[in-house]
Amino acid sequence: MHAEPSRSDAWLVARNVSRQFGGLKAVDDVSLTLEREAVHAVIGTNGAGKSTLINVLSGEIAPTGGSVTLLGQDITRMSQPRRAQAGLGRSYQRNTIFPSFSVLENARLCAQARLQRPWDWWSPAARCADSTAAAHAALEQAGLSAHAQQQAGALSHGQKRQLEIAMCLATAPKVLLLDEPLAGMGAEETERMLELLAHLKPRHAILLVEHDMDAVFRIADRITVMVNGRMLASGSPGEVRANPEVQAAYLGEHV
Repeated sequence: MHAEPSRSDAWLVARNVSRQFGGLKAVDDVSLTLEREAVHAVIGTNGAGKSTLINVLSGEIAPTGGSVTLLGQDITRMSQPRRAQAGLGRSYQRNTIFPSFSVLENARLCAQARLQRPWDWWSPAARCADSTAAAHAALEQAGLSAHAQQQAGALSHGQKRQLEIAMCLATAPKVLLLDEPLAGMGAEETERMLELLAHLKPRHAILLVEHDMDAVFRIADRITVMVNGRMLASGSPGEVRANPEVQAAYLGEHV
């Protein structure tokens, strides 16, 4: 197993994180570092603990051990909304958009969560110039500007996944936690999503949980392999691909 890199641009650091449910250790002593301008992929079979790990990092569930820091701030016991305010964004395996709202309204709702104006409760949200500007900027980054006024539920599957990322971007995150953003996509949609991730990488630290191994080895700068809640290996794509334990436990035909 390779040690995690130690650099001043480490934006999220998890140290010896664990999460136990009764007698089951879903995440067991996992450490990783997300660095600026890098994609860190976490791979493993179903039940390996990947989604539990991302839920702990995002604040959706609390760890039973270890610590998490974001941009140098200890967020181990911080709530999910406060983590979002501090610069952490995440997407989910399943679509979490509001299908009856327009694409722009979906992004604007997320922008409003960051740009709250409790003193201006009487003004319609649509008139908030700051949140509207942030929403438009997020849609442009995600490649959805042309669909701003379209009903979100009418988007293609790939575009809905792009919208979820746009909704994250509307909160101005530094760190993105993306849970299987390529799930269910065809080849053309996958290419668009990989292009989007490459576009976002220079300004973010990205954790990518993904089952598409071809995509992972194309986009990831670093890969962590999980088995039964524990880290089996962590390193560059070349190091992980050449690791005999990883080959035996997981990669198979992808070696």
